[in-house]
Amino acid sequence: MIRRTFVTLTILVCTQAYSASDILAPGYRTLEFPAPSPNSYSLPSLGAAPDGSVVDSNGKITRLHTLFDDRIVLLSFIYTRCDDVNGCPLATSVLHKVKRNLAEQTALAADIKMITVSFDPAHDTPQVMTRYGEYFRGGLIDWQFVTTRDDKNLLPILKGFGQTVIKMTDKSGNDSGRFSHILRVFLIDKNKSIRNIYSTAFLHSDTLLSDIQNLRLENNGLADPKSSDQHMPQSHKPAQTTLGLPPLRIPENNAVTDAKIKLGHKLFFDRRLSLNNTMSCAMCHIPEQGFTNNELATSVGVEGRTVRRNAPTLYNVGHLSRLFHDGREYSLEQQVWGPLLAVNEMANPSIGHVLEKIRSLPDYKGLFEAAFESKLATAPSNTLSSNTFSTYTEAVNMQTVGMALATYQRTLNAADSAFDRWYFAKVNNTFSANAKAGFKIFTGKGNCSSCHSLSQQHALFTDSQLHNTGIGYQAAMQGPKAVTMVEVAPGQFVKLSQAAMASISEPKSNDLGLYEITQSPEDRWKYRTPSLRNIALTAPYMHDGSLNTLEEVVAFYNHGGFPNENQDSRIKALNLNLDEQQSLVAFLKNLTGSNIKAIVANAIGSPVSDPSTAYEAGANNK
Repeated sequence: MIRRTFVTLTILVCTQAYSASDILAPGYRTLEFPAPSPNSYSLPSLGAAPDGSVVDSNGKITRLHTLFDDRIVLLSFIYTRCDDVNGCPLATSVLHKVKRNLAEQTALAADIKMITVSFDPAHDTPQVMTRYGEYFRGGLIDWQFVTTRDDKNLLPILKGFGQTVIKMTDKSGNDSGRFSHILRVFLIDKNKSIRNIYSTAFLHSDTLLSDIQNLRLENNGLADPKSSDQHMPQSHKPAQTTLGLPPLRIPENNAVTDAKIKLGHKLFFDRRLSLNNTMSCAMCHIPEQGFTNNELATSVGVEGRTVRRNAPTLYNVGHLSRLFHDGREYSLEQQVWGPLLAVNEMANPSIGHVLEKIRSLPDYKGLFEAAFESKLATAPSNTLSSNTFSTYTEAVNMQTVGMALATYQRTLNAADSAFDRWYFAKVNNTFSANAKAGFKIFTGKGNCSSCHSLSQQHALFTDSQLHNTGIGYQAAMQGPKAVTMVEVAPGQFVKLSQAAMASISEPKSNDLGLYEITQSPEDRWKYRTPSLRNIALTAPYMHDGSLNTLEEVVAFYNHGGFPNENQDSRIKALNLNLDEQQSLVAFLKNLTGSNIKAIVANAIGSPVSDPSTAYEAGANNK
């Protein structure tokens, strides 16, 4: 009974004793934003739920699909010996909350089945699973705790669901009884299709309840088939609150229209555009986190594959003339295909594979034709029909997918900051004395504006060039650390030796920046100058996310970077005192656009609290 006691304590004590602590996953705390209302959105199918042979708590061999019993299913994978509070116990805790919240909703509860599958059949026998699930039995919802006969029967199920599980060994190479795994909970509809996948960061009872109610409305024929687009505003024109920005450059052949932005928004958030239907553009460029990812120094792609670089913000990306950290692309229409095809990002094998997948999805029917009808009206008559595509296949092509995604991104214009109102609109009471002192340092002693440029008419705070600051050089030359601090939960770190790190991670690939594009030695470790607009929202910083706060960035430049033979001559010790450094940070924090909240609300389809607080919260967890 020890294991059941541990789980009970996790659920009943953790949230009480540590509810104010940052160490716990969001599932233990109050949801930061209200969950979306059912029938205000739709959940796309992420593929068929795999079947497999399992053993129930009575020792009876059965099929996983048989246990589904034609109901909405919440499926989790655990092992009973897991002692990571943000791992298996979190999944059990959140499902327990869902069960309690539905205690009096008889009709809804009857439509739901919960299934918890162990991936440790050697230890988690039917008897162990019975004891583990004893506390959670009873009530209106049927909750089954099952295992498998052996690893041979388990592995096809794990592979089918894309559930990563690795057995850990001790120093002698023996089974340690522990597993390295990625927490995932699956929402499966009555047709045995996966409709959502929840990880540690997104697993919350409120979200699950909303998604369950949404599926139930769909099953009862009450859902609006267009509900996924209802939350989009009637007008999708680029934000007009752009004081301080130059005119937006829009290609002549890709005018901004509501239909095109609506399509681009749908593509941007669609996880089906990745190889295994799990990754969308928005999972690295998170709207609530400055259209980047505050939690990761470098991005993580399909199946947890390592991406070498930090996810750059998409705010004002339509104004940039060079794209990617190494500046290898020059237009948004072309840039969008990079992540779609990168093996460590969305991992699609070819352009054709992406296009055929989109063509096979019924909810895209008519959207491409509507978005590009005006373009077709001027197309040569020998290539396309007069004002519509002759076939749906013609409508979905490499060009139209790129145009739609690019057009959506051109609406993410954030400006009219406190600095803009002071500097361009001449409103003096919008800018503090400390921030004004910081701007004087920015354009003077600090020489920051020599790369993060501005003019008397507008300010992008970038020269659109690539420079060697020393960050890439230092990362390439320093070699592996003897001891590495690894963050295992927000604010919680463990020390791992070099040997331990090598045993659990892939070899670190080198990153030479622009050199990888030009093959010119003088271009080693050069990276694109990022815009400083909305910089307070987009931690961590630099191309590799190696600096967590603005204070660290200012300190880095104050010390002259990491000198090397190719380092930009403008990078040198600034000799700023602490007050001057703090003033410079104060200036940078005043570059946040006034329309950020509206942009995020448009992106996610619901009101949000002030995103400007996200930076401080994220920085405190680094």
